[in-house]
Amino acid sequence: MSASSSAAFNPAAGPRFCCAGGLGELPADMLGAIVYGREARAECVQAGDPRLAAVPLEAMPGAPRVETWITQGPVTSGTMQDIHYTSSAKHLFGFLEVDEAAAGGLRAATRGAYRQMLRFHSRRAHSCIWRIWNFIDAINEGEGDAERYRQFCLGRAEGMADHVDVYPAGTAVGTRTGQRRLQVVWLAGRGPGRPIENPRQVSAYRYPRQYGPASPSFSRAMHLEGQLLISGTSSIVGHETVHGDDISAQLRESVSNLRLVAGAAAMDPDLLTGLKAYVRHGADLGRVAAELSGGCFAGKGVCVLSADICRSELLIELEAVVQCPPAPAVSEPSRYAGGT
Repeated sequence: MSASSSAAFNPAAGPRFCCAGGLGELPADMLGAIVYGREARAECVQAGDPRLAAVPLEAMPGAPRVETWITQGPVTSGTMQDIHYTSSAKHLFGFLEVDEAAAGGLRAATRGAYRQMLRFHSRRAHSCIWRIWNFIDAINEGEGDAERYRQFCLGRAEGMADHVDVYPAGTAVGTRTGQRRLQVVWLAGRGPGRPIENPRQVSAYRYPRQYGPASPSFSRAMHLEGQLLISGTSSIVGHETVHGDDISAQLRESVSNLRLVAGAAAMDPDLLTGLKAYVRHGADLGRVAAELSGGCFAGKGVCVLSADICRSELLIELEAVVQCPPAPAVSEPSRYAGGT
C-alpha cells in the first residue's frame, strides 16, 4: 500500500454498496458480502458461496443483516493459506479468521493476520487496501494496557510497521461468542484511494499515549471515485468521548461526525447511505433504529447490530458510505466462477 500525492491523485473506482435482508436477496453482480447473525456461519456453509463472510453479531429483527459489495464483470474466488478472497478485474473482497490461542494471544494473532494480508496484496495487482473491518471477541476485557482492544491496536501497528504509507479506513468492534477468534474482512483494488480525516477530531493514528501503547492505525475515511468509505465513527471530539451515558446524544454526535467527514471529502452529506449502527446495549436497539429512521437515512435500510465498542464508555458506533449516483452504463452480465 503506497501513498499518493494529492496533486497526482486519480481516485480508483471502488465497488458499490447495497444491503439485503437475507441470503435470498443477494444481487447478481456481488463481489462479496458480510452476513451477520449468530447462525450466519451455518447459513454461509449451507449456501456454499465462497463470497460470504459470516460474522456473529446479532442484527435487530427486521433490519437488514447482509452487507453486500457490487462489482462489474466476472468474479473468481480463491484461497491462499488462511485468506479467502473473491476478485474482479478491479476489486477484491477478502477475509480471514485466526485462532488466538494457536497464534499466541490477540496481539500475536493480529500482528500475524496483518502481515499475512499485506504479503498477500504485495504479490497481487489488487495492491491497495481501502477498507478493513475487525471483529474481536470481548474487546473491552482487561485493565490498562492489557485491555484487549489496546492489545489489538498494538498487534495491528506491529503488523503494519514499515509496510503501510496510507492507513485504510477501518472499524474494530467486539463480538460476544466467548470464542477467541479474530476476524478480519477487507476491500481492496488496483488503484489508490485518498485518506480523509475529520477536521474536529485528532487523527486516530495520532492519539495520545493515554489510549494505549499504540495508536489505532486507520484513517477516518477512504475517498474513491464517486464514493467515500467512512470508518467506524463515534461520539468523539478531539480525542475525547463526549456525552457520557446518553445514547441519544452520542448518536447525534456520531451522525454529525459522519457528515463532517463527508464534507471534508467535498461530498454531499445527504448522500450518506450504507449505514451500520453498532449498539452496546440490546435495550437501545429500537431507540437507535427509530432515531435513524428520519433525515438523510430515511428509507435507506439501516443495519442495527448488537456489539461492544472499542471504548467502554461508548454506547454506539456508526459507519456509512457516501455514494454519488453512478453514471449510466451498460453493465456486463455477471459470470461468477468459483476457484481454489
